[in-house]
Amino acid sequence: VRREVGRSLERGHGFCPHVVVRRKALVLEDVRDYPRFAGNPVVDEYGIRSYLGAPLIDSTRTVLGTVCVVAMEPRPWGREGLDAIKSAAAELAPRLERTGPQGPRF
Repeated sequence: VRREVGRSLERGHGFCPHVVVRRKALVLEDVRDYPRFAGNPVVDEYGIRSYLGAPLIDSTRTVLGTVCVVAMEPRPWGREGLDAIKSAAAELAPRLERTGPQGPRF
């Protein structure tokens, strides 16, 4: 759950929970094109219209969370966007795993 000044989301809201369950990237160029997501609170309350996210999966195949980007207008992420978000997730997950709750492990 990402928090901004004065804004927060319930854990089940947004699109990231779907990425965690699916265990693979999710590309929504215009969320209103998908009936499953069109009624999501982030669409009406925050104005998010486009989403691109990928799971952060550690070496034990546990999903640690997601890395994502959103836009307030429909956006054609294309193959380049998908490859970029998947690459970012692949680079970030091992760094998070090394850091863990107790700090860096070397």
